[in-house]
Amino acid sequence: MTTVQSNAVIVSRSRITVTFLLLISILIGSASDAFSDPSRNRVPTRNKPANQRGLQKKIEQLVKASGAETVAVAYYDVATGKEMLINPDVSFHAASTMKVPVMLEIFRQSAAGKLSLDDRIPIKNDFASIVDGSRYSLTPDSDSEQSLYARVGETETVRELIRLMITVSSNLATNILIERVTPDRVMELMRSIGAHEIRVLRGVEDGKAFEKGLNNTTTARDLLIILRRIAERAAVSASASDEMVKIMLDQKFNEGIPAGLPGDAKVSHKTGSITKVNHDAGIVYLPGRKPYVLVVLTRGIEVEANAHKLIADISRAVYQDYASDKSYRSY
Repeated sequence: MTTVQSNAVIVSRSRITVTFLLLISILIGSASDAFSDPSRNRVPTRNKPANQRGLQKKIEQLVKASGAETVAVAYYDVATGKEMLINPDVSFHAASTMKVPVMLEIFRQSAAGKLSLDDRIPIKNDFASIVDGSRYSLTPDSDSEQSLYARVGETETVRELIRLMITVSSNLATNILIERVTPDRVMELMRSIGAHEIRVLRGVEDGKAFEKGLNNTTTARDLLIILRRIAERAAVSASASDEMVKIMLDQKFNEGIPAGLPGDAKVSHKTGSITKVNHDAGIVYLPGRKPYVLVVLTRGIEVEANAHKLIADISRAVYQDYASDKSYRSY
């Protein structure tokens, strides 16, 4: 009798133990599902405002009317955290937007003491193809800045070459500078700041590389990441970021983003264009408000003026949305 009661107690305790372990397993499994299923673990953010769908629809209508093959847009409001992305990870030929990563790397090397912005370096027009090391040179008629060609054999400061590379998009200045800091170092910096898809492989006009598809490429998301770092004064350092903003504010090609903005807006930006490819990427400053970043990449518009108009129209649509948003934090 005693033995039977003891066994019954043991069986009862075993059932309780199994039941308890089963309950723990279910609870753990539910918690695991919550972490593995993003829909169960999504945290509401300010990045999805109610009127965002309206802005996106308006931009999509502008793109459709333009006849462009592909357009990517990335927008980030520093004040509110609002973000809008359209085709953010589509890869485009970077054209001259790749000159911004080169500028960042120069400032990084300057901060590390590897070079000085006041160093004078030789002006040359002889470069090595990344394909086989064969030599090539640039021609003035394919460059937006010609005066540097007449000075081959002289020297110029790194600071002035940066200015020429950014504000008037000098290809010759770009190749001189990228040879100095190297594409590998530029890429290391881009990966370290989270720009994982942009590729800066070579200087400009490397024909053999172009034929083999070895081109500088970018996405709207990566340019947004780069410009956000500058806008938030976190690219290399606060002072370096401020200096880069100042350089890009002196941009001479303003048919894109600036053309869609009111007269009191200031745009620190870099354009880029090759055949049927036109881009503009910048930081927009308006009085009394923190800036926003806008990147517009276009492909497939044959007439350059039409591409400029599309970028300006998108810029205007974003500005109107931005100006109507009262949730910003002022300076």
